[in-house]
Amino acid sequence: MTQRINFMQQSPELFKKYIEFNNAVKASSIDETIRNLVTVRISQLNGCAFCLDMHVKQARIAGERELRLHHLASWRESTLFVPRERASLAWAEVLTRIPEQGASDEIYERVRTQLNEQEITDLTFLIMSSNAWSRLNIAFKSVPGASDAALGLDKAGLA
Repeated sequence: MTQRINFMQQSPELFKKYIEFNNAVKASSIDETIRNLVTVRISQLNGCAFCLDMHVKQARIAGERELRLHHLASWRESTLFVPRERASLAWAEVLTRIPEQGASDEIYERVRTQLNEQEITDLTFLIMSSNAWSRLNIAFKSVPGASDAALGLDKAGLA
């Protein structure tokens, strides 16, 4: 697979602003464990190989257990996730796949029982960001693993 366009070079100002936004999202109230689980799950849902490769490696570097990463595709049935993680994953799924009726009150109330209002909005910005990255990387066929050294992902030992 060959990358179509280097979107970073073609739109450097937009890319710079988007990185600033992503850095703000990363510094938000969402803890690293939930951030990693949500971004891996969104990458799975979107079918973005570049993002999935990157986020799995980030999660492993951060200490996420391999078995939990394998269970993400079936998180509803798995016993490995706590209610706060489950609520975050449910919110990520509904906002990634947005059904015709939108995000239901039932899912929103489930999220409200586990996260405060700032965490919900910060999580929503994380979900927006992750979905946008998937769209960029799918559109331009970014090659999985191609940026590992630059991003420090080679430390994951998952080459």
